[in-house]
Amino acid sequence: MKRFVAVVLACAAVAGLWWSNPGASSSEGVRLSRQADGSMVLADRSSNAPVLDVFEDYDCPVCKDMHAKVDATIQRLAREGRVRVVFHPVTIFQDEPMRSNSIRAAAAARCIPEQNWLAFRDELYAIQPAPHGVASGFTVEELVKAARKAGAAVDDCVTSQSYAKAHVEASAKIQLEGTPTLVLDGRLLGGEAFDPAALERAITGGAGVVV
Repeated sequence: MKRFVAVVLACAAVAGLWWSNPGASSSEGVRLSRQADGSMVLADRSSNAPVLDVFEDYDCPVCKDMHAKVDATIQRLAREGRVRVVFHPVTIFQDEPMRSNSIRAAAAARCIPEQNWLAFRDELYAIQPAPHGVASGFTVEELVKAARKAGAAVDDCVTSQSYAKAHVEASAKIQLEGTPTLVLDGRLLGGEAFDPAALERAITGGAGVVV
């Protein structure tokens, strides 16, 4: 699996497309908002901070590895107003069972209210099917349980997979060769995507911190 690939997309423009929702979660001016394409923006709306686009497939084990290593840093910088993060759930796999696993998880994520979405994303990576390429998983029963664990009672939406078609259509418009892909203000990131201190330096231009 390729970790870093070219992205044919005007990534830096994405964060300007806010989907207004009075139920969006917020903390000290920072809001998590869902956009029409299913992506999620975590940012201080008054900030001119750089934009970090995070493209991830929930069935991708390398995405899980990246999540474990740098997600806390990404979220902290967003809450400090130093980066505007756009999370893009995508389905990159074409083979089964990975493709169906990915679609079920991403469709379920669209059911989750903003205030519970980050917790649900954590749960998805915690229950990622393994071994990769062999195991079927992210069953609707597992996804309902994960949603409830994240504080969201959206059983019917998750079970019906009502957002599956919309996710597949949106994902098909994003031209990627692999996940995870991180793009900072239109610049594809490399190894720093897996190193919290290096990623912080790339985002802020500072010395970074060890976390």
